[in-house]
Amino acid sequence: MSDFQVPVVPAVPADPGLTQMERVLNVYTAPSKTFNDVKRFATWWFPFLITVLAGGILFTAITTKVTWAQIYENNQQNAPQWAKDMQDKQPPEQRAQAERIGPLWQEITWALSPLGLLLIDLAAAGVLLATINFGFGGKARFGAVLAVTLYANLVSWVPKLLLGSIAIFAGMPSESLKLPNVAGTNLGFYLNPQDTSKVLYTLATALDPLSIWGLAVTSIGVAIVAGTKRSSGFAAVFGWWGLFTLIFLGLAAI
Repeated sequence: MSDFQVPVVPAVPADPGLTQMERVLNVYTAPSKTFNDVKRFATWWFPFLITVLAGGILFTAITTKVTWAQIYENNQQNAPQWAKDMQDKQPPEQRAQAERIGPLWQEITWALSPLGLLLIDLAAAGVLLATINFGFGGKARFGAVLAVTLYANLVSWVPKLLLGSIAIFAGMPSESLKLPNVAGTNLGFYLNPQDTSKVLYTLATALDPLSIWGLAVTSIGVAIVAGTKRSSGFAAVFGWWGLFTLIFLGLAAI
């Protein structure tokens, strides 16, 4: 009786997925590819590192070309009238101390801004996770939603930070820089806060094409990692954005 030879089927190699750089490039051109890979294996350190580096470039530009004393002066000029009135009523020595500490406080605040942005992304991820899972029947994991928000920063925050840095190094007037609206990607950048209705200024700043692009990318990513319809992701993300925009407009009106 001859031996029966069982044919050996070669093993199919496992899909290695996208590299970190491929994820970054695809978030601009084919975000679905990035977020399908995030759903498979959620990591968020690389986009966060890129955002921190872009922020570091802006921090260097401000420190070397604008100075934090000028940033403090710009903030004082653009402060609400009631704040200016309170400052005018301060004793001279108290005002002098504020002028000494103010620039240093601005510098420290912006040096720690990556941590603040990460905390905002953590909060946003928690809210979106609850919304997409409980509101739309999704099955997302927190790590995946957090990764989505951080990759979305690459199309919203990173271009703004780099454009602001380029403008500063190119010789933009120091007195025209208004933090955190550092780049001319929205109408609010070109308006004078003192001569413009607060409601109009807030709305003009909120309607930023890069910010809306980032929201759209977030919507796609949330839907993919949660396994829901694309419309559910857009409803969750833009629903919260619309609510917060209305709140800020109401505060501006008050």
